[in-house]
Amino acid sequence: MTVLSVFSRALGGALLVNAVPHGVSGVQGRPFPTPFADPPGEGMSPPLVNVAWSAINVSLGLLVLRDGVRSRAEAVGALVGGVAMAFGVAYHFGSVMAGGRGLRGIRRVR
Repeated sequence: MTVLSVFSRALGGALLVNAVPHGVSGVQGRPFPTPFADPPGEGMSPPLVNVAWSAINVSLGLLVLRDGVRSRAEAVGALVGGVAMAFGVAYHFGSVMAGGRGLRGIRRVR
């Protein structure tokens, strides 16, 4: 177990969680924001684009996790990455779907 392996498991968990809202929206035939929309992450993409984006996320997540989770630290990394992504997409897409700007609407305080 290395720090890199823990971070890669976190990335794998985040990618798999990110695939869910896009895949569900696409299968339901509903438009949903993707990075390919205008503006990226805020505009709506058609269902087929969401299904493709979901498939890319699943493929990359499985590729990153292809060696499995071999230690408790890697399992925690995958869990933390997945939960962090879940909170991030819940906030972002909830805001965008309500007419906001999502994570782009957060202003830096200086």
